[in-house]
Amino acid sequence: MKPAPFEYVRAADLDQACAMLAAGDDTRVIAGGQTLVPLMAMRLARPKRLIDIARISDLAFVRQEREGIAIGATTRQCVLERDAVVRAAVPLLAKVMPFVGHAAIRSRGTVGGSLANADPAAEIALVAVTLGATLIYRQGTASEEIAASDFFLGPMMTALPATACLTAVRFPRWADARVGVGFHEVSARRSDFAFASAAAQVALDDSGVCRRLALGIGAVAARPLRLDSVATALEGTRVELPVARAVVRAALADIEPLCDLHASADYRRRAATSLAVRAINDACRAAEAAHAR
Repeated sequence: MKPAPFEYVRAADLDQACAMLAAGDDTRVIAGGQTLVPLMAMRLARPKRLIDIARISDLAFVRQEREGIAIGATTRQCVLERDAVVRAAVPLLAKVMPFVGHAAIRSRGTVGGSLANADPAAEIALVAVTLGATLIYRQGTASEEIAASDFFLGPMMTALPATACLTAVRFPRWADARVGVGFHEVSARRSDFAFASAAAQVALDDSGVCRRLALGIGAVAARPLRLDSVATALEGTRVELPVARAVVRAALADIEPLCDLHASADYRRRAATSLAVRAINDACRAAEAAHAR
């Protein structure tokens, strides 16, 4: 299939993009187009106008801040794979990047595009929710912020106003000395859409006790979820896998998993449990290894 007819406009700067968004009905922003264009080709999205923000240089950056890093919306995904600041400040984000689509997709796809299109299986969205990232958008002349946990509403649905443009995302840095991360997903082929995924970040003290834990699951429910009850149960303890499995299973008991041609709800729940335990285990081992170095 081919996209329905649409008007294409390249914005010179963010002010012009926001003005056009405010003036037009059924207008969408495009940067890398790795999610939106296929949706348009299948007629699942039919915008009347596309505003291209890919060449707005002010929106492409990785910037270190006092408590974390800020990443511009049009920053290419492949940039995050190689960026030393990302690896040091947000190791979980660096960990998942090789799993985001294929290399050709990452060379065109943008951070903001992945977040704004809100695919339940998107790895960047999962990290944003897991770590409690903040998304920044511009509406008219005003800049607004929203927590990642409030941004994603459902499959391809966000709280971003129709006349707003996502400009950046801010990931917090953990100041703990011994931090480890883990990520696992299952898919039909590597780099295809995941059927279930789990991301974990753990901080241990010098005696190996878990002082901080963040665990999120993706591709299982309508949006990425952070399992705070797991963190509550494991923080202050030496993490043992049987205990971790029990608390993860309990946390997933009340979640309604997706069910489609690729995977049943029961499969997604079981897979998410196993992947979450593996991610926690990997994160703990990585934190222990960081102490050894």
